[in-house]
Amino acid sequence: MFERRGGEYEVDGRAVPPLDPEVAAAVGGARQVLTPENLAAWQERDATARPRPTLERLRDGGRFEVEELRVPRRTDGEGEGEGEGEGEGEVTLISARPAGADGPLPLLYYLHGGGMVMGNAWSVLPRLLDGWVRELGLAVVSVEYRLAPGTRYPGALEDCYAGLAWAVEHADRLGVDAHRVIIGGKSAGGGLAAALALLARDRGGPAPVGQLLLSPMLDDRGATFSSHQMTGHDTWDRTSNTTAWQAALGDRHGAADLPPYAAPARATDLSGLPPAYVEVGSAETFRDEGVAYANTIWQSGGDVELHVWSGACHGFDTLAPTATLSRDAHEARTRWLRRILHR
Repeated sequence: MFERRGGEYEVDGRAVPPLDPEVAAAVGGARQVLTPENLAAWQERDATARPRPTLERLRDGGRFEVEELRVPRRTDGEGEGEGEGEGEGEVTLISARPAGADGPLPLLYYLHGGGMVMGNAWSVLPRLLDGWVRELGLAVVSVEYRLAPGTRYPGALEDCYAGLAWAVEHADRLGVDAHRVIIGGKSAGGGLAAALALLARDRGGPAPVGQLLLSPMLDDRGATFSSHQMTGHDTWDRTSNTTAWQAALGDRHGAADLPPYAAPARATDLSGLPPAYVEVGSAETFRDEGVAYANTIWQSGGDVELHVWSGACHGFDTLAPTATLSRDAHEARTRWLRRILHR
């Protein structure tokens, strides 16, 4: 069925794992591919299709306290992570918590998806508020990091680091517990969360207690079996993924010396990181790089819970939020969060 040549796989006939029936019904036949030629149009369309809910809408009649914060953009001025995209200015954070909650709350520091080229910090909040903020009594901070290609690596990561450092330093101001911070995200946000954990470890920065990596975008090389297998099949396939990585990295895309902060799959030492939850679908492009990342954490002596959801494509729970598979995934994530926060 397949051959391996030069470190990559060729798939004969591209046999792929089946989709869960409820997910397949939601996906239908509509799969669009991101290319360098249509990237600008995708970004313009995304800004319209994914509008930012107002703060009043997010407060939901007083159920939640929500505010926008603008914090200084900065770096610690050492090591990798400096370069293009760095500079003065501010990072926007959206802070939310249950109204009237007493005492310092655990914090989920969340990074949105969108391939590092789309998405925003506001649109992910309704699901987070109705889910974990309500269920677990969490506070959440969502980060509006800069997007590619307007800002290339390490701009987005530095925004995420600046926001995390500020949130931990101002835990009293936010009403959160600086010793119970989980960083997390989906897709590009999951990849940025993994990179943020590495950067915080190596800079001696904030020490989160967990990292929630949902279908994380980890590897710029596109050489895994699942990357080739799911070309033309997954909702986010190898062509779209390559386009996004090229936008984020520019001339550094695919370079042999690319640092792990740019693409965490490049890391060989994943020791000293907070416990991780890694989730991928059996029928998604990121399947093999997510499994490999979890395996490297284990090989480094770390703690990771890995889920490969049978029949799931990329973004399955967004496309089919009421599907049994999506509900199962939400319950598993919630159990992990509760366990990590009560250690």
